[in-house]
Amino acid sequence: MSISLEQGLQELWNSTGIMGFANAAQRAFSPESGLTGVDQLLQAHGQWIMILICLFLLWLGIKKQFEPLLLVPIAFGGLLSNIPMPLGEEIAGPNGFLGIIFEAGIHKGLFPLIIFMGVGAMTDFGPLIANPKTALLGGAAQFGIFGALLMAFCCFGFTLPEAGAIGIIGGADGPTSIYVTNKLASHLLGPIAVAAYSYMALVPVIQPPIMKLLTSKAERQIEMVQLREVTKREKIVFPLMILILCIIFLPSACPLLGALCFGNLCKECGVVDRLSDTMQNALINIVTIFLGLSVGSKLSAEQFLNVQTIFILILGIIAFSFATAGGLLMAKLMNFITNTINKITGSNIPPINPLIGSAGVSAVPMAARVANKVGLEANPQNFLLMHAMGPNVSGVIGSAVAAGILLALCG
Repeated sequence: MSISLEQGLQELWNSTGIMGFANAAQRAFSPESGLTGVDQLLQAHGQWIMILICLFLLWLGIKKQFEPLLLVPIAFGGLLSNIPMPLGEEIAGPNGFLGIIFEAGIHKGLFPLIIFMGVGAMTDFGPLIANPKTALLGGAAQFGIFGALLMAFCCFGFTLPEAGAIGIIGGADGPTSIYVTNKLASHLLGPIAVAAYSYMALVPVIQPPIMKLLTSKAERQIEMVQLREVTKREKIVFPLMILILCIIFLPSACPLLGALCFGNLCKECGVVDRLSDTMQNALINIVTIFLGLSVGSKLSAEQFLNVQTIFILILGIIAFSFATAGGLLMAKLMNFITNTINKITGSNIPPINPLIGSAGVSAVPMAARVANKVGLEANPQNFLLMHAMGPNVSGVIGSAVAAGILLALCG
């Protein structure tokens, strides 16, 4: 069947993005849509709005360098997911290349686990082993997860699985947030992933005001004694011990913690340097590209532009703030107990600087660097980076444990 030049040009025009956007607006404003007010406007212009949001995320990643390794591919995936239908389906739909990547890597839970493997290979647990009590700070920071869960469930009308997925934002751990959300509330993956990575990137902006509000200048000036040297044997035994305890007490956290411990063991044992180097560089970089693009494919206007997204962003910042405050307040409580023991027994147990409690969130190593920066502002001789790495890496373990609890509780 032959077509005329006029028909061919008409088909070409109908296939352009201009007509795609125009058709979306026409459908939204038609009486058959049943939409009114804000919903009608979002449906009509949602793709344009999401394109602007994705361009803003690109600006944050490129210009401000806020988590660029993830914000750039997520934002670009978001641009691709907002191509007018049906062309958008061919890219970000279930049968498009982004949809296929999403199904294989995120829906099946593979990408977050591989990234955790790489994180383990890049992590030094030495500061935590040298000062085990800092694990309490990483544990206290998980208060943000469960506090946000209760708020989402009791005050905002989310179901328990949805509340659990939202609460994990407080762990400040992107791969864990993606893993848990996909298991509990996959329809919320887009806004939760964007919130988790955005707040991780904004650690230097969000945390300092909370740190200064909850600590005095004298507390921020506390200098800590140098950490002891940790042996190679201790570093090898530690990930194995963590994994065995997880197997015994919380098997639901084994996928995340198992990947983390395997990566760390390969780093510390010293006999598989090629594997460790691959996990730290090539493997984690490749998976980061695919993970970012596939998460971005869930930033379509239909999934992102709704009231739920606003609630998620609000609850996410609350969770992150609660997590930061939880670590700080636990440090202050530990100092209070230490001072009491010193007075009663006449001993001289050194205090800890409460600022390192803020590093109990899982944003490694950014949260530790922020704690060190605020400490130096109060006392130029106060170097807290290695001390803050203890609660920082314990926060990674804590967020994985919290994820296991949420999966067992809400799954």
